[in-house]
Amino acid sequence: MATNDKVWFITGASRGFGRIWTEAALQRGDLVAATARDPRTLDDLAATHGDALLPLRLDVTDRNAVFEAVRRAADVFGRLDVVVNNAGYGHFGAVEELTEAEIRDQMETNFFGALWVLQAALPIMREQGSGHLVNVSSEGGVRTYSGVGAYHASKWALEGLGETLSKEVRHLGIRVTNVEPGPYGTGWLEAGRRSTPIAVYDPIRPDAAAFERGDPAATAAALFAVVDADEPPLRVFFGRSFEPVRAQHMARIAEWERWQDVALSAFGQVAAAHG
Repeated sequence: MATNDKVWFITGASRGFGRIWTEAALQRGDLVAATARDPRTLDDLAATHGDALLPLRLDVTDRNAVFEAVRRAADVFGRLDVVVNNAGYGHFGAVEELTEAEIRDQMETNFFGALWVLQAALPIMREQGSGHLVNVSSEGGVRTYSGVGAYHASKWALEGLGETLSKEVRHLGIRVTNVEPGPYGTGWLEAGRRSTPIAVYDPIRPDAAAFERGDPAATAAALFAVVDADEPPLRVFFGRSFEPVRAQHMARIAEWERWQDVALSAFGQVAAAHG
C-alpha cells in the first residue's frame, strides 16, 4: 500500500453519495471500509476491487455495532484516514405532525448515529495523531424550509457537534469538516419518510419538483479536494447553496441588529468594581 493511499470508513454506502464516494475512492486506489444495512448491495464493488473494499453490515443506531465496525476497519487496514458520516435520511412533516417515534428515529440515525461513529473513530485517530472526520450535513443544516423540521433539527445538531469537535481535536492533528450538500438527484427526496398530514399545513409543504438538483457524480472530485487539502474547511457547500444561504444569514444578522437595544437592556446594570 503506497503511503499516499487513504483509508476510508464510509457509512450509508449502499446508495446515493455513500455509494458514489465509495466507488470513486476505490477507483483512485484508496482502501474503503464501507457500511450498509445490507452489505450485499456492495457485492459488485467487492468483485471488482477485491481486498481494497471491506464491506460491513451496520445500522448506525446500534452504538456497540458502530464501535465494532470501526475497530474492525482499523484492524484490517491498519489505520483510518477519512471517516465519512453519510448514513441518514430525510423526514417530511410539519412540526405539529411529528410523532414521538418519528422525531426520535430521525435523531437516532442522523445525529446519534453520527455521534457514535465519531466517538468510535476518535481514539484510533488520537493514537495515529492524524485523521479527518467528515460529517455529511446539509444545506438544511444552516438554513431551513417549512415542512422539514425534524431533518433540520438533526442536521443543525450535527453542525454544532462538528464545530465543537473541531475545536477539541485540532491540537491532536485531527480535522473536522461539515459537508453541506444542496439538492441532488440521489433519490433522497423520494426515499424520505413522511408524517401523516394535517390538511391545514398543505400550503407550506416543500415542492420537490421546484428544486434544481445537481449531478451527484460531480461531488466525488469535490470531496477529494476537501480531504486532500492541507487545511480542509470546517464547512463547505456542495452545489449552489451559497447565495440563498447568505441571504438567509444576512436577514438573521439584520434582525439581531434591529433588536440589539433590547438585547443590551436584558444584560442589566453592571455593578461598579470595588476597590
